[in-house]
Amino acid sequence: MENVTVAPQGNNCTFQEDFKQILLPVVYSVVMVLGLPLNFIVILQIWMSRKALTRSAIYTLNLAVADLLYDCSLPLLIYNYVQQDYWPFGDFACRFVRFQFYTNLHGSIMFLACMSFQRYMGICHPLSVWHKKRGKRFTWVVCGVVWFVVIVQCLPTFAYASTGEQRNRTVCYDLSPPSLSAKYFPYGITLTITGFLIPFIAILVCYCCMAKILFQKDDLNSPHPQVRKKKDKAIRTIIIVVIVFAISFFPFHLTKTIYLIVRSNSDVPCLVLQTFAIVYKCTRPFASMNSVLDPILFYFTQQKFRQSTKTLVKKVTSKWKTDTTSPKNTEQR
Repeated sequence: MENVTVAPQGNNCTFQEDFKQILLPVVYSVVMVLGLPLNFIVILQIWMSRKALTRSAIYTLNLAVADLLYDCSLPLLIYNYVQQDYWPFGDFACRFVRFQFYTNLHGSIMFLACMSFQRYMGICHPLSVWHKKRGKRFTWVVCGVVWFVVIVQCLPTFAYASTGEQRNRTVCYDLSPPSLSAKYFPYGITLTITGFLIPFIAILVCYCCMAKILFQKDDLNSPHPQVRKKKDKAIRTIIIVVIVFAISFFPFHLTKTIYLIVRSNSDVPCLVLQTFAIVYKCTRPFASMNSVLDPILFYFTQQKFRQSTKTLVKKVTSKWKTDTTSPKNTEQR
């Protein structure tokens, strides 16, 4: 199907976007099928151990809630792209789904930044009085501030994202209608700077400082098991967060920024605009993959969760073996 987009300069640009009817439903379906149970299990696991919550677990809980809420909105998007961009759910649902996407995206980045800073303080400043005095109550306050900041950052999405008409079909615009491209540009760039670039730079600084400490020869060869275990956990966190950023966040924000710059230029030919639109839309579904990668981050960085998961698997397998070898299941001859 050809999707007609009215360019900012008022010309009609016909975009060939047949790839969206295949790529987006497939990726969103995989994310939904994996993300819903994984994030539900993470929330359930943290809730079951709520009496002994750590600060990392509190941040992870908020991360999983954001991911779960986003996963719940994916059926609408899957239907939309399977039906060739047809959006029958109304204007408010369109705005809300787009709001959920960016809230989840920037919420994940902010909570990962909080987790990175906490890990940085524990590794690089283990004797800091300020860090040790801040308990779980302070962590909950930080999470509340993060939610507030992210919601305020993403609220303009309700003003820009909306439904429109293309070829006698109702569509749901991702960023804004083409007629609002110039107005959306300053907000889009500001959101990228405050919601991605600044936290990303902060995470890089924290991890560079942590890596300098962690990879010192004396620390890596420490005879104390607890010291080595703590450092191994920190190294795993660094590797997994870098993977999350490399797959989900960096490509999306890079292509989005380029697309916003191109789209806001009134002299750009339709072919150039279409090319950058396709590149941006190809990275957009992979940004949603953080809702699958985040639970994996929790699994590899939370030892208690790994142990309880292994215990559950052992119980299930042992029960299955018992049932299959039971005399009741043995054929009588």
